[in-house]
Parts: sequence; structure tokens; C-alpha cells
Amino acid sequence: MYRVLLVEDNEMNRDMLSRRLKKKGFEVDMALDGGQGVDMARAGAYDIILMDMSLPVIDGWEATRQLRAVAETRDVPIIALTAHAMAGDRDKAMDAGCSDYDTKPVEIDRLLLKMNTLLGSS
Repeated sequence: MYRVLLVEDNEMNRDMLSRRLKKKGFEVDMALDGGQGVDMARAGAYDIILMDMSLPVIDGWEATRQLRAVAETRDVPIIALTAHAMAGDRDKAMDAGCSDYDTKPVEIDRLLLKMNTLLGSS
């Protein structure tokens, strides 16, 4: 079973994503802001992180940069989740250190495909 850290401040998005991921067999922990997400990621052994980019305390861009700067989280795949679908946003997420990028509203099958690719499973 893969461990997922979902860093998302919107309660409706957290609830929807966590229920769907758990239904697919993932173990899901949730952080409510970027600071908590960084702390939880560094303290836990997560297989993948789903990072909202618009977060309180520390935004997703900075949280990702902080996670890439330390050995314990440097290689954990991070998928940026954002409602911003403007030109350049994908590049900005990749430049911050994200492994992939997905837009909201999240289409679960598309997200699962990206997650499985990064996790090396089918």
C-alpha cells in the first residue's frame, strides 16, 4: 500500500480526493497548509506527495523547494495540484521541483495515471 501525503487547505477538495484515493487502496495523510506539509513530509515516509500550490503559511511552490532541499524528501515524487491553468504554470511547478502537474478540478483517473507512472506501478 502506498502512502500519500495530500497537502490541501480546501476541505471539500481534501475530502473528495482522500476518499477516492483510499477507495483505490492508498493510505492518505493530510496537511492543511504548506508548513504542516513540509513538517509531515520530513517526519514521515511517504511514497508520493500531492501538493496544492495555493496554500496558507507556506505556498506550494516554496514547500516543494524546501522538500527538494533535504535528503529525506529530495526524491519523493510531488505532483502539483492547482486551479491555475495559465501558460507557464506547469513550467513554474516543474522549476520548483515538482515531478508532475495536474489541474483542478481533479479528474481522478488522470491523477491516478500520473501517480502510478511516478510510483512505477501500472
